[in-house]
Amino acid sequence: MDIKLELVAVPVTDVDRAKAFYEQVGFHADHDVTVSEEVRFVQLTPPGSACSIALGKGLTKMAPGSLDNMQVVVADIEAAHSELTARGIEVSGIDDQPWGSFVYFSDPDGNGWAVQQTTPRNAPAA
Repeated sequence: MDIKLELVAVPVTDVDRAKAFYEQVGFHADHDVTVSEEVRFVQLTPPGSACSIALGKGLTKMAPGSLDNMQVVVADIEAAHSELTARGIEVSGIDDQPWGSFVYFSDPDGNGWAVQQTTPRNAPAA
């Protein structure tokens, strides 16, 4: 049996501000539908990802900014750091760990993201 993660709700206070931020990061806006006065559904997908995020009104009971350590994976952490910085995203420096190299950022509500290169930059040559 396959079980695929397709969508993760990200709790935000201002849907338009959050949507603009994630588009600035490079996510593609797939849907933006106002279902009713109580429900608005915005789906965004990171480039190359099979899993999307959902922002909106009436989608989750989580407090805005309470999502921590969502993780995306890239092939080149230095290129990712450079691109995010060039897009105006405030990112950490590169954090090299034995299990990967990371940069971190947060959306305007404080939801935290980790960007990982799974092979650490300082890994010994095979």
